[in-house]
Amino acid sequence: MHAPTQLTLFDENGARKYLCDSETVRFLSAARRADSATCSFCCLLVFTGCRVSEALATTPARLDVETGRVIFRTLKRRKTVFRAVPVPPDLMGALRHIAKNRPEDASLWRWRRPTAWRHVKEVMEAAGISGAHATPKGLRHGFGMANAEKNVPMTTTQKWLGHAKLETTAIYQQAVGREEQAFAERLWRGWQKEVRP
Repeated sequence: MHAPTQLTLFDENGARKYLCDSETVRFLSAARRADSATCSFCCLLVFTGCRVSEALATTPARLDVETGRVIFRTLKRRKTVFRAVPVPPDLMGALRHIAKNRPEDASLWRWRRPTAWRHVKEVMEAAGISGAHATPKGLRHGFGMANAEKNVPMTTTQKWLGHAKLETTAIYQQAVGREEQAFAERLWRGWQKEVRP
């Protein structure tokens, strides 16, 4: 029996595997300069934390316009699970535009996974983002980190990300960016008073 894999937000070289807020803003800005299909796909990844496969499986029927949510389908242990994640109104509008004249059960994007990855990588490059975190998974981790930084309840983040276990979601509490920085600055202030001449 294998030991459980230790979940971490850093790779084997200590590089961060998630986009920070400033990188996410740059990524969204670069996505808005891309074609409408690429832009809406990238925005869906950023604003929902969904997996590439879940985004590619999104159909017009899964756009819940009335509640402003996208319904994602996930296969977990051979069981289909659905979850609803809210999206900003302008993103819902863009998704509805793509969905126009498409059959209710047809994917919004006619791409395969490698094409989707290529589009995300091109937007990452345009935004000047490189490294271990410059991936669709980096966007997903960035969504989890942003939730932790904004004090979104862990159970809500778990639901939005489609995690089976809360322990998986707890990874984002490891490094809570701004809040952690504020704690450190309080600590430093006390020490800096002692070392001033």
